[in-house]
Amino acid sequence: MPLEIIRHDLTKMKVDAIVNAANTELRMGGGVCGAIFQAAGVKELTHACEKIGRCPVGQAVITDGFHLPAKYIIHTPGPIWKDGSHQESELLKNSYEHSLMLAKKNQCKSIAFPLISTGIYGFPKEEALQIAVSTISHFLLHNDMLVYLVVFDQASFGLSQKLFSSIYEYIDEHYVEEVELTFHRRQDRFMTEDLQEIHTIPEDGYEIKSELNLVDLVEELDESFSERLLRLIDEKGMTDVETYRRANVDRRLFSKIRNKLDYTPTKKTALAFAIALHLDVHETNDLLSAAGYTLSRSSKLDVIIEFFIQQGKYNIHEINEALFAFDQPLLGA
Repeated sequence: MPLEIIRHDLTKMKVDAIVNAANTELRMGGGVCGAIFQAAGVKELTHACEKIGRCPVGQAVITDGFHLPAKYIIHTPGPIWKDGSHQESELLKNSYEHSLMLAKKNQCKSIAFPLISTGIYGFPKEEALQIAVSTISHFLLHNDMLVYLVVFDQASFGLSQKLFSSIYEYIDEHYVEEVELTFHRRQDRFMTEDLQEIHTIPEDGYEIKSELNLVDLVEELDESFSERLLRLIDEKGMTDVETYRRANVDRRLFSKIRNKLDYTPTKKTALAFAIALHLDVHETNDLLSAAGYTLSRSSKLDVIIEFFIQQGKYNIHEINEALFAFDQPLLGA
């Protein structure tokens, strides 16, 4: 199942488990930790944590969710940032890994994380985000679970400033306002209508206007999106599981696509498969065309996707980080 980055209140997530960025004593703190205690019920959650005792940095323990929509709370103390030379990155990675494995052990199908250690613990947001996405995406390559990375607002999100600037410059150079495209489309339509007026007059003096035969058009229909996708998977030597996981797509949705040859996906799902298959821009448009879409310079989402393809970068979770930062829909389903 996929990874989704969303803006939301972690305590209101309707998932099997939410993750608490805890302290080692498992006591009520501030920030995310304090909000979770308040929402779950301070008395009940404090009592449950006291029974456990404490939890080392990078490890994880589990309690009931009590008054939360979530069934469980997984508590993991992230590292306090010092200077980056005290195993902070490894410990943060451990927090995500142990939380995910504990969720799996308790048969959780869905889990929601905050950006651990980025609050009062001072972990740089950009590096913390990279660790979170890398660790979670590696887990999802081998496990089925719906994982949410929950941020409260845009300011708490840590996309690389260098990457953000590069994408912004690419959009500025390639994005075309819809009004300009509309003008060109009208111009093209008028030219087409002019060409349609051209006709031939044979020797008998009667006009002949060529008309396409409907039967011929139907017979010329290309392969469906499902057929094209499955052919590309075979040509790339990939398995179904590898493909839908790299595409950040749920197994059940992929099953629909495989078993229903006339299935038409959303554009963001079609784009997700293009990324999973490492298609170039031409190949991406070819796959999209089978579902009735095309890359458009009037769509910021499409321009950002084109940026990553041109750069040869096909990690869908990194692409979704950028799409989230630019307020665009995320790829996958």
